[in-house]
Amino acid sequence: MSKKELEAKLAELKSDYVRIQSDLDKLEYVKGRVSSAEGQLIRLEGEIAEVNRQLEDME
Repeated sequence: MSKKELEAKLAELKSDYVRIQSDLDKLEYVKGRVSSAEGQLIRLEGEIAEVNRQLEDME
């Protein structure tokens, strides 16, 4: 992947993370099931870390 593609993927992952975090906050407020959203956040954190690592390796 090129640097621009990685940066675009990173922006998309961060956007997804913020959206899911907001959903999680709403679920907690109404005492809904949060385990699925938490799992998605953990997965996204891993993906974000991997893309950041790939970007660092390019520099």
